[in-house]
Order: sequence, then structure tokens, then C-alpha cells
Amino acid sequence: MSVVEVSHLAAGYDGREILRDVSLDVAAGDVVAILGANGSGKSTLIRTILGLVPSRGGAIELFGTPQKRFRQWARIGYVPQRLGAGSGVPATVGEVVASGRLARRGVFRFPGSNDRAAVRDALTAVGLLDRIDDPVTTLSGGQQQRTLIARALAGKPDLLVLDEPNAGVDAASQEAFAAALTRFAGDGGTILLVLHELGPLRPLIGRAVVVHDGRIAYEGTPPEPAGHHAEPDHEHLHPHAEELKAGICEWAPTEGTKAY
Repeated sequence: MSVVEVSHLAAGYDGREILRDVSLDVAAGDVVAILGANGSGKSTLIRTILGLVPSRGGAIELFGTPQKRFRQWARIGYVPQRLGAGSGVPATVGEVVASGRLARRGVFRFPGSNDRAAVRDALTAVGLLDRIDDPVTTLSGGQQQRTLIARALAGKPDLLVLDEPNAGVDAASQEAFAAALTRFAGDGGTILLVLHELGPLRPLIGRAVVVHDGRIAYEGTPPEPAGHHAEPDHEHLHPHAEELKAGICEWAPTEGTKAY
């Protein structure tokens, strides 16, 4: 079945059209990476899918239900782009991750043994169980991002949506992300994530979708990196929208892919 189905989507905000005639299908168990230059519309696409940006045309279905009628949000775990895990509020790592259980148990029920087990399982998955009682403000940026992924995993979602989880974080955290997402996918989970480049997640990605100028420019096998992106020690911790002239970040399409 389709977990996410987007048909001829148009979307934007502040009077600007950002997405034009975008269609995308994500089936159960798929791992799909949305790639593209800064400003191409890739983050707007997933935010529109989640209802955070209003659509201006087309249709979106989640788990076979029109998005506007969809109510089973506990089935979706969302990790936003580079937000501080503490959001300025004093909290421990465990408390932040426990907030990911609210959609599943409800606001007015106290946490039970299943909730506590889910929090510990999620922190174990991202390698932070030993920091469960530490203030989240004491973590590095990469560890805070891992905490946000653990928060999403704690809700036991069927679909995990992530917006550039690797951006600007250390190599150890990127490897931890890859390991946690590989386990999630291995258990049958569906993953839709925005990336600037694949990095350690490359072996996990089943399909790449490149967004360029608000449209899907390429869909198929993840392209191979070229130029300095192919160097073993390349770390992508810097924005460079101009180098993505074709929206493919110097990657070359391989055989068996579709270009639009």
C-alpha cells in the first residue's frame, strides 16, 4: 500500500509558489531520499506532506486517507531540521524523548511501563542511553539531533520523516543516525528524508528523488557522487546552493533511472 501519495502538488507561502506539479509515491517499507539544492523546495515538499505548509493544488494521501481527513498522526514520526532539542526549556534527554510518546498515549494519561521501555529503546538505538538523565543543553549539536531522532522513534511510528538530519553534525552522529535508521527500516518501517548528500546513509537509500526549481527533476537509483563529493574525507558541513546547478549536487545519473 502507499504510505505517502502525492499527485500534481502545488504549494508555497508568503505569496510565492515553491512547488509545481509534484507527484510522488512512497510505498510501505520504502526508504526514499529527497535531494536538491538549497532553496529547491525539498524541505517544503515534506512540510506540505505533513500539513505544515498549505497546498495550493493537487492531492496528498497518507496511509490511503486524504491528508485533510488524516488523524492517525501517531503513525508518523517527524524530525525537523536542526532545531535545538531543548528549545530553551530545561529538560533531561529522557524527558525530551518521552515527549515523543504523547501522540500515542494522549496528554492526560501518565506514562506507563510501555512508555518508559519505548524511551529506553529509542535512546539505545541512537547510542545515548547513558545520557538519559543529563540536561539536553549539555549535549553537542550532533547529540541533540540524535535526541530528536530518538523522540520520533519513541512514538513507534510506521513512517519516519526527517529533514536533513546529517546537516552540520559530526561524523559519529551521522554513523549513529545511519545505524538507527537501518534498524528501523529492517523492522519494516518506511523512511522519507531530505538530504543534501547521502553520506553514511547511502547503503540504506532505495530511491532518490531530486527536486530542482520546485519540480522533480530526477527519480531512481541514488546517483553516484562526483568531484570533491566523492573524496573519502569529504565532509558536507557547508551550504552551497550554486554548485547544484542541475539540482543533483554534482551527482551523475546511472542507468535505469528516470529523468523529467
